[in-house]
Amino acid sequence: MRTERVRIEGTDFLTTLTLGGPVGLLALHGGVEGGTAELATEVAARTGATLLTFTQPTGPPAHIPSIRMSACAPLRTFLSHATLTISLHGHNRGATSRTIYVGGSNRPAARVLAVALADSAFTPVTSLADIPPPLRGLHPQNPVNQTRLGGVQLELPVLARTTHPAPTAPEIPPEEVVEGIVAGVGVLMGRESGR
Repeated sequence: MRTERVRIEGTDFLTTLTLGGPVGLLALHGGVEGGTAELATEVAARTGATLLTFTQPTGPPAHIPSIRMSACAPLRTFLSHATLTISLHGHNRGATSRTIYVGGSNRPAARVLAVALADSAFTPVTSLADIPPPLRGLHPQNPVNQTRLGGVQLELPVLARTTHPAPTAPEIPPEEVVEGIVAGVGVLMGRESGR
């Protein structure tokens, strides 16, 4: 595990990088989208996946769009090591507080994760037509799409990221969501190992 401070667009971030298997777990907005860094960390620990999280140790939270986060060394290392990315994000859309949007350029991998999450209390949505455009994760400059096989962008509501209604440090992700993503990553790691 390597930690490194980086500065992007005037904001200081603490990155944590652990190189592991071919599937990579990424939390670009761990300091802003509560629970995403903790969820990525827990899934990577259980599966041996590669992990990169960004948190903001000081100052007011800043949300830098994903497409502008690709310049720092830890992210370049992550993208060159992993072959498939699962990027965890948070949405706060009240009307869909039980919906997990499953975007990103690798649609077969998106369906694997959706199936793995189907038994949870949340509804995974994979149809791009049903995912709000800002949550689709399809831009080619989005890091989720920059590994060799592209990736899956999971947009998680608050209740799928933390078991607490108010922010805590650290956030504690719901076990059913952890288990669902772990199962999906396990399938995807098996496919990558067989290549």
